[in-house]
Amino acid sequence: MKERFIDITFQTRYRSGDAYAKPREFYNQVLPCTKLYRRAVGFFSSTSFLEISYGILSLVKNDGKMQLITSPRLNEDDVAAIKKGYESRENIYLRAFAREMTLPKTINEQNRLNILANLIEMGILEIKIAVTKNPEFSMYHEKIGLFVDDDGNKVAISGSMNESETAISENFESFQVFCGWYEGDAERVKICEDDFNAMWQNKQNALEVFDFPELPTAFIQKYKNKSFSKSELIEKSFSINSDEDVEIEKALPPNIPTMPEWLQLHDYQNEAIENWQKQNYRGIFDMATGTGKTLTGLSALTRLFSDRFPEKLFAIIVCPYQHLVEQWVEDIVKFNIQPIIGYSSSPQKDWKTRLKKAILDMKLRPKDKRFSCLVITNVTFKSKFVQEQINNISADILLMIDEAHNAGAGNFKKYLDSRFIYRLALSATLDRHNDEEGTAFLHGYFENVCIHYDLERAIDEKKLTRYKYFPVLVYLTEDELDEYKHISREMSQHLRKNKSGKMVLDSYGEMLAIKRSRIVAGAQNKLDALREQIKAYKNQNNLLVYCGATTVIPENDKDELLNDFDKSEVGERQITAVTKILGNEMGMTVSKFTSEEDIETRKIITQKFKEEKIQAIVAIKCLDEGVNIPSIKTAFILASTTNPKEYIQRRGRVLRKFDGKDYAEIYDFVTLPRELASVQNYTKEELQGDSTLVKNELRRIKEFSHISMNEMTSLNLIDEIQTVYQISDKDLFENNSQEESINE
Repeated sequence: MKERFIDITFQTRYRSGDAYAKPREFYNQVLPCTKLYRRAVGFFSSTSFLEISYGILSLVKNDGKMQLITSPRLNEDDVAAIKKGYESRENIYLRAFAREMTLPKTINEQNRLNILANLIEMGILEIKIAVTKNPEFSMYHEKIGLFVDDDGNKVAISGSMNESETAISENFESFQVFCGWYEGDAERVKICEDDFNAMWQNKQNALEVFDFPELPTAFIQKYKNKSFSKSELIEKSFSINSDEDVEIEKALPPNIPTMPEWLQLHDYQNEAIENWQKQNYRGIFDMATGTGKTLTGLSALTRLFSDRFPEKLFAIIVCPYQHLVEQWVEDIVKFNIQPIIGYSSSPQKDWKTRLKKAILDMKLRPKDKRFSCLVITNVTFKSKFVQEQINNISADILLMIDEAHNAGAGNFKKYLDSRFIYRLALSATLDRHNDEEGTAFLHGYFENVCIHYDLERAIDEKKLTRYKYFPVLVYLTEDELDEYKHISREMSQHLRKNKSGKMVLDSYGEMLAIKRSRIVAGAQNKLDALREQIKAYKNQNNLLVYCGATTVIPENDKDELLNDFDKSEVGERQITAVTKILGNEMGMTVSKFTSEEDIETRKIITQKFKEEKIQAIVAIKCLDEGVNIPSIKTAFILASTTNPKEYIQRRGRVLRKFDGKDYAEIYDFVTLPRELASVQNYTKEELQGDSTLVKNELRRIKEFSHISMNEMTSLNLIDEIQTVYQISDKDLFENNSQEESINE
C-alpha cells in the first residue's frame, strides 16, 4: 500500500547540522508521497533538482505536479538597468535566470537536468516569477512550501532555505515543518496555503506574480537532449540516483574531436569528406542550404584529426555573424570539442586569454595539448589581435569558413594565405555575384569542389521539402519609376573597366545602386499586395514575412526619396508597416525578428514560433544570415533581390524539413516598372529603362519556378512578360556586362 504523509514520522525541524534531520532527508521522505508540491522561494537554481531528483520524479508516478514561484537573482547592473529603463525588464530577468542555469559537471547531472527539462515540457513543473511592485525593493525573498498527498493531507515548511543545491547540501540551513492533521499545526498550514494561493493568482498587493514562458523555454533549450515518455520517467526515478557517476570531461579524452554516436552521415556527406581527404584536405563543400553543411564540416574536421593524429591541429572556424557562431557552438560541443568562442560580446569574456593559453600550451605541452578550436566571426578573424595570435600557432592549422562567398571580398582575401595548410569552404553559392575576380580567388585558394549538392537534388532525395511558388506582380508608382530611371541614368555615368576588361560600377555608382535597390525593395504597392495575399492565412501559423532593409516613403515625401544614402528615418520602415498590418489590422500574433533582437531573444521567438504561440515572424535579413527556423511553412518575400546567392539561400532556408511540413509555400513579390497591359502604349525608347529590372525579375521567377510543384502557374506569367517586353530566352541570359553592372 502506498505510504501517506500520516504514516511518516516528520521531525518538527530540519537543520543542516542534525545527523538524522538534514534538509535532504525531508525531501526524500515527503516527495515520493506527494501529489502536489507548491514552493515559493527567493532564488531558484537548476542544480537543486540534482539533489531531490528522486522525489521530483516520483511526482510523475503519482500523476502529480509541482508549482514553483521564484525570483531572478539580480545584480547591481541589473537593478541599475531596471531603474534607468535601459532595456526591458523581461530581458533583464531572463539574463538573471540564465546565470543560474549552470552547466552540468557529470554525466549523471546532465541526465538529471535533461529529465527536469522534460518535466517542464510536459507541464508537470509549472513556474511563475515574483517581483516586487516597488522598484526600491530589489527582490522577493520569501521561502514557503506546501505538500499535498492523495488523501488531501498537507505538510507546510517555512524557513531560510532556497531551492538550490547550495542551500540543500552546503549552506547551514533550517526550516520548520507543520502537519495539517495536527490541531496545533493546522492554522499555520492554512496560512501557508492562503499565502501561496494569493501569489499564484497574482492577488498579493506588494508583488507581481506572472507567467514567464521565456524561463521554461530557455531551460528546455539549454538542458534537453533527449525526450522521455511518462512511463520512461517513472523508470528513471528508480535508477537516476546511482552512486556511479562519471565526470563529463572524463567520459571522453578531453577536447579530442569525436564523432557523436547518434550521427549517421548521408552518402553525399561521406562522399564530400572522402573527396576532401583525397585532395589533401583542401576543398569546397558546395551544398544547398539545409542539407547539413555544419555537421559535414565538423565530421570532416574529425576525420582530419583522426587521420593526422598524433600530429597537432589547430582548427579555426569562421562565420559571418555572431548568432551563426553560437549555432556552430551548439554543434561543435556535440563532437567533444571545447571551443574558444571569439567575438566582441562572446559569452566567454576571457576568450582572448583562453586563446593565448591554448597557443602557448600547444607549444610547451605538445604531447598533452594536440588540439584546439577557435570559432570566430569574420570581423574578429580579421582583427589585429587574432592575426597576431595565428602567427604564434606552432601547429598545422585548419581554416574552415562558413558562408565562404563572403571571403572573396577584397578586404578579406588578404588574410587567406599559406599559414593555413588545411582549408575548407562551406557555401550554398560560392560564386560571387558580379565579382569574377573574387570568385576566381576563392576557387584558387580552396582548390577543389568536393561535392556539388544543389537544391534540386536535395528535394529529389527528400533532404529538403517540396514547395509551391506563387509570383505576385507589383508595380512601381509613377514617382518610384521616375526616380528609378533617374538613378539608372546617373549610374551609367559611373562605369569603369576592371582588370579583366569588364564594365563595373565605381564606388559612387555602387552607392547609387543601393539607392535604386531600395526603391524596388520598398515599393509602396507591396503593402496592399501583402494585405490581399495574406488574408487566406490570417488564422494559420508558421508564416514568415521577409522584408527588405528599406524604408516605405509616404507619398508626400517622395521629393526627398533617399537623397541621403543613409537616410533610413524617412517614413516607416517596411518591417514596421508590415507588423502593423498583421498585428493591428488583422489581429494576428506576430513578432519582429531583426538585428535589434539579441541571440537569446531570437531563440525564444523561434521556440514560440515552433510551438505556434506566434503565428508570424516579420523579419529582415534572417534568411540571408543563416538563421535556422525549419518550422516556416509559408513565406511572403517582399525583399526584392537580383543576386542569385541571396535568393537561392532564401529559398533553401524555407525548405528545411520539419514534422508535419509536407511542402512549403513561397509568395514572391515581383516588382515591374509598369502594368503589363499599359506597356503597348509606350515607345521603345520610353521602355528602354525598364529592361534591366524586368530581366532581373524574370530570371528570379524562372529560377524559383523550374523545380516547384506548380511550375505551370509561373510559365504562363513568364511567357506574358517576355511577350509584352519582347524579351527572348537568349536576351534574358546573354552576357551583357554593362547591364549586369548597373543592375540591382
